[in-house]
Amino acid sequence: AMEKIKEIEAEVARTQKNKATNYHLGTLKAKLAKLRNDLLVEQSGGGGGGSSEGFDVARLGDARVAFIGFPSVGKSTLLGELTGTDSEVADYEFTTLTCIPGTMRYKGSKVQVLDLPGIIEGAAHGKGRGKEVIACARASDAILIVLDAGKEGLNRHRDILEQELETVGIRLNKRPPDVTFSKKMTGGIRFASTVELTKLGPDPEKLAMQIMREYKISNADILAREDISVDELIDVIVGNRQYMPALYFYNKIDTITIEEVDKLARMPHSLVGSVKKNYNLKGPLENDELKAMMWEYLGLTRIYTKRKGQQPDLSEPVVLSTIRKGTTVKALCTNVSTQMLRDYNFALVWGKSAKHSPQRCGLSHKLHDEDVVQIVTKTNSQQKQDKKYQATVQGFADKYHKKKFDAKKKKQSKLKT
Repeated sequence: AMEKIKEIEAEVARTQKNKATNYHLGTLKAKLAKLRNDLLVEQSGGGGGGSSEGFDVARLGDARVAFIGFPSVGKSTLLGELTGTDSEVADYEFTTLTCIPGTMRYKGSKVQVLDLPGIIEGAAHGKGRGKEVIACARASDAILIVLDAGKEGLNRHRDILEQELETVGIRLNKRPPDVTFSKKMTGGIRFASTVELTKLGPDPEKLAMQIMREYKISNADILAREDISVDELIDVIVGNRQYMPALYFYNKIDTITIEEVDKLARMPHSLVGSVKKNYNLKGPLENDELKAMMWEYLGLTRIYTKRKGQQPDLSEPVVLSTIRKGTTVKALCTNVSTQMLRDYNFALVWGKSAKHSPQRCGLSHKLHDEDVVQIVTKTNSQQKQDKKYQATVQGFADKYHKKKFDAKKKKQSKLKT
């Protein structure tokens, strides 16, 4: 499979890119994506149960960020500066061999930070425990790519890491294409678009049908609402792509000139700094530029809750994430308790998201950072009018009697012994 992948990659590289070759290139890219996918499935299926030992970390906190980077770029030192967690640091490569978790505290939130071993070129196909590292990255909410500013000019580490993550289906700082794709049992392939498709050649429908033929799909509906490229169309058809925010942190800027620092700082989604000299980075309990940018990329929102007739509780905010459950009133109720969501009547909202204070809102209302929310639940008489009321009451009664019966059984078994 690797030989076939290399052959197709070479053919894509030597084929001229113009309207005439668009159809041929599309077919090649579809074959390439399918072969890579099959290879990854094959490799992940063949491993034993103990291969990922040291990488299974329990999910904690309001969000999770994974550190990705080449060996010896300062990931472990950065973890210590952000979280106060000790991760072994030394002057040789691959000092960190497993996943080291830490907790970063910022604006009342707890963000789980994972220090992963350095990855090298070819990590997507298992080199240097690359599969385990990338699997950890897939399970995170965002990725912090740590790069060595001194080596970046010569080595193109940023491009290599992007390519490795692209190979395993992680799309950085992109949003899913606005395309509806649904498989059917019969009816053939129907392709439609609401906009002009300029990137799929003179006959987009023919190209889409050829790509689907590669994946053995004979019956499906595709509706494109934006001008998509061949790669985006393949991503929609494959369907196992992950779209994640990523921030690039250029460490060790104290080793390069101010002109080079300026050039790196102007790169998209980038921040320059130095862990050793504390540039753009302070201590675990202090606010700094890196923490602020990580907060922004994670899409976190602090919500303060309020009881009727009392002052809002400003000491412990409920932190919502746009990546996980969203920042709506419904997400807030789910975060606090499922019972609150079941008995929900309306919410009173004070803050930036409200047109007037307080505003009476429904479950779909989007909350902003530092909003104050009071949830008003249904009264007993309102609950009785609900169609599901009888079933809910019966459910509670069953639960109560089961608990009593289990306790009685436990007591009897103790007496017997």
